[in-house]
Amino acid sequence: MLRTPLHKFHVDHGGKMVDFAGWEMPLLYTPAGGGGGIIAEHNQCRTSGGLFDVSHMGRVSIKGRHARRLLERVCSRRISDMQTGQCRYSLACNERGGVHDDIIVYRIDDDDFMVVVNASNRAKMLAHFEGAAAAGDLTCKIDDRTESTAMVAIQGPKVMEMVGKFSREIPALKRYRFAVKNLVIMKIYVSRTGYTGEDGVEVILPHAAVGMAMGLILKDAGLDREDGIVKPCGLGARDSLRLEAGMPLYGHELGEEINALSCGVDFAISLDKDKEELGEKFIGQDALLLARDEGGPLRKVAGLALGGKRTARQGMKVLSGGKEVGVISSGCLSPTLGYPIAMAFIDKDALAEGTAIEVDTGKDATIAGRVAKLPFYNPTRGK
Repeated sequence: MLRTPLHKFHVDHGGKMVDFAGWEMPLLYTPAGGGGGIIAEHNQCRTSGGLFDVSHMGRVSIKGRHARRLLERVCSRRISDMQTGQCRYSLACNERGGVHDDIIVYRIDDDDFMVVVNASNRAKMLAHFEGAAAAGDLTCKIDDRTESTAMVAIQGPKVMEMVGKFSREIPALKRYRFAVKNLVIMKIYVSRTGYTGEDGVEVILPHAAVGMAMGLILKDAGLDREDGIVKPCGLGARDSLRLEAGMPLYGHELGEEINALSCGVDFAISLDKDKEELGEKFIGQDALLLARDEGGPLRKVAGLALGGKRTARQGMKVLSGGKEVGVISSGCLSPTLGYPIAMAFIDKDALAEGTAIEVDTGKDATIAGRVAKLPFYNPTRGK
């Protein structure tokens, strides 16, 4: 398995290491190593701050004369109107309107971009970028920088106040903006996006700068102090946090055979982008236009609030009035809310908030619940 530049840090702090998309990553940090497990890490992020190693995610540089045109071709969202220093969430679709991946595009300069892709899709997305460039006879350089860099996310309600003690610029960033900073002779990118529902930053930096950067974080965040603002968090907490925030995950709410219009991220799909100045159709747009014109997908992603303490699992059927109306895509017992939540693909006529449903566990038992508004939680309105 591949190891991130923070591997020693994880082991030293009691990380329970698992194989994730070919990378050895911390699922959680054990009490023996000073951690508290998934629920404690989840609550740490919700109440103060959590540090997540996301170096396994792919970081791809795309630059050159036709870089913008390539990204217009592969991204479901408009790219040409992005400003320098802006990030934008988008889907990359296949010709059938399914989802290759969900990505974040950074515009560094007019013809200089960086794209963050999911770890499990890195090889596929590199081939997709290269294939689209070749098919369009586009001139650009595509460079996989994943293994030469690291990426750390620091998320939580106290994080920006902490960052403000040594930077005025970063806390002043708008959401989905980034700044380029110099650390000695190396450039680092600090963005304000996030995947937990909390505010915070993501830092992309050269492999060689990790030791110095972690030293600063250890000092300023009190990472090794009992009263520290930030504590390390693993993949387990990252998943429960993103589910509370109603954010889709590839392999669950997103996939090659899942129509992009059913995923709950319509804001990231511009079906008329080719009608705008400098716009052009993206791969899969024709298939999505056809689906829209035929009434749209039969099912769309919805939130479910469930009773009891039992967790709904991916693949379980959702029933309403004794009839199957959907299927679970993700589920967990929400540490913040105190009850089970789930995301599911639900029939269009059963999507109304408050609709009574049951989840068939497949063991002659059901879990009662209702259709709920997404996200389940955000820091501006609380639970």
